[in-house]
Amino acid sequence: MDRDGLEIQASFKKKTAVSSSWLLMDHSGRSSVLDVDKYAIMRRVQIHARDLRILDPLLSYPSTILGRGKVIVLNLEHIKAIITAEEVLLRDPFDDNVIPVVEELQRRLPLANAICHGQAEEEEHPGAESSEENEFPFEFQALEVALEAICSFLDARTRELESDVYPALDELTSKISSLNLDRVRKLKSSMTRLTNRVQKVRDELEQLLDDDDDMADLYLSRKLSGAASPASGSVAPNWFLDSPTIGSKISKTSRASAETTQGENDVEELEMLLEAYFMQIDSTMNKLTTLREYIDDTEDYINIQLDNHRNQLIQLELFLSSGTVCLSVYSLVAAIFGMNIPTIWNDGHGYVFKWVVILTGVVCASLFLFIISYARHKGLVG
Repeated sequence: MDRDGLEIQASFKKKTAVSSSWLLMDHSGRSSVLDVDKYAIMRRVQIHARDLRILDPLLSYPSTILGRGKVIVLNLEHIKAIITAEEVLLRDPFDDNVIPVVEELQRRLPLANAICHGQAEEEEHPGAESSEENEFPFEFQALEVALEAICSFLDARTRELESDVYPALDELTSKISSLNLDRVRKLKSSMTRLTNRVQKVRDELEQLLDDDDDMADLYLSRKLSGAASPASGSVAPNWFLDSPTIGSKISKTSRASAETTQGENDVEELEMLLEAYFMQIDSTMNKLTTLREYIDDTEDYINIQLDNHRNQLIQLELFLSSGTVCLSVYSLVAAIFGMNIPTIWNDGHGYVFKWVVILTGVVCASLFLFIISYARHKGLVG
């Protein structure tokens, strides 16, 4: 094999060894891009391959929010992240849809960190009240950014769809054509796909809200604090204890270990967070439902119009068929009298031609009126 072939093979092996790019962001807002394979991610956050497989963009997994030990596995549309108690790993950070999420995380986390430091300084003064209840855990900050981003993204797609669908439907009702029908068909397919995406996110949030145990699994800081308390008999891993914010939480929980058991069952904070975004995604779902109902009403209206046109064509066909029958009778009489057969009325009776034409026409017209009257009496024509 020549040198160029070896270089190409080496480059291919290097590319296949790297799964994708990950953005690592800690609680203070510092970020860095990691180009590592899935095994390095599994060792770093201590999760199984089956959980990491949920974030694989090549596999079709529904929207999922899972608590796995000391991490949260988050798969919401294009947002695929692993959240720990002190950092967040975001997959494909250079994607156009993921960049706004990265910017929002960089904007919020330093602000939240500054607030936490201010609260910590207040606790150093004697007589200061504990602010543990007012602190918002890091994992919930990252989760809130992801939920807000995905809800806003789906709502924006819904508004764009509404701005396209309503004019297309109005144009279709005014003029039924193959071009307008094809345009509405494509928009309806897009609406169906978007409805399924919104429904998956809504179902996942609803499932979390219905199960307190699943919500309790998302309290990573509480798990860490419980693991570091004397009552637990174990210590937290070193990769958690490096964080000053988490260390502060551990010390606070150690001082209030008597209340730990009661707090472990309290998921009100997360429940309020999930309910807020559940209502937002439910509002988006209602918009799509209303849009589908409008499309169904338009289809019913178009079907009524087509039925009306079909009835008009049937009436026209009835008129033409009746006229054809009457003309056939007239032609039959004309054919009989037009034969070259010697008869007594052909000799010296020129007035017979006039009366035959008149009487035949009157009979045919009467027959036509009788058919139409009978059809109208039976309700076949309007």
